[in-house]
Amino acid sequence: MERLSSRIVYRNPWMTVREDEIRRPDGSPGIFGVVEKPDFALVLPRWTDGFWMVEQFRYPVGRRAWEFPQGSWGSGAAGDQVALARQELAEETGLRAESMTHLGHLYEAYGFSTQGFDVYLADELTEGPPEREAGEQDMIHRRVSDREITAMIRSGSIVDAPSLAALTLYRLGAAHTAA
Repeated sequence: MERLSSRIVYRNPWMTVREDEIRRPDGSPGIFGVVEKPDFALVLPRWTDGFWMVEQFRYPVGRRAWEFPQGSWGSGAAGDQVALARQELAEETGLRAESMTHLGHLYEAYGFSTQGFDVYLADELTEGPPEREAGEQDMIHRRVSDREITAMIRSGSIVDAPSLAALTLYRLGAAHTAA
């Protein structure tokens, strides 16, 4: 496809929405709405029998749900993804990881968004107090066993697509090393 034109239709400190006029390979015209957001880091904090998870209210869907710690650099901030993963882990759970292993890079919704995310496995954890941002005041965190995570997925308590994709990456790697 060929982009013929592009215009910004909305912008705030967290995202830009643009509309692109395109020409398809057969010559027919079309448009794409694209959401540009910075990449984020998602952390799988592993303990012996499961993971630490966070629960919070997500305004766009109007409900609380469980997910893995995740986030992006704030407006005007930047750094490497490992540093971001460490920051999000400490901020949301108070945990510090001795070891961070990169499991992969995925896209959150590549049909309409540029946003990707790096998945990290955090091991050798030390507990401390969370350092949550103002928007995370209602967040809670706790240890969740592997068995409980499976039940939470089935019951709809875990519905965050990046968290589920990250867990799949982890489980595929764990199955590979066990084989």
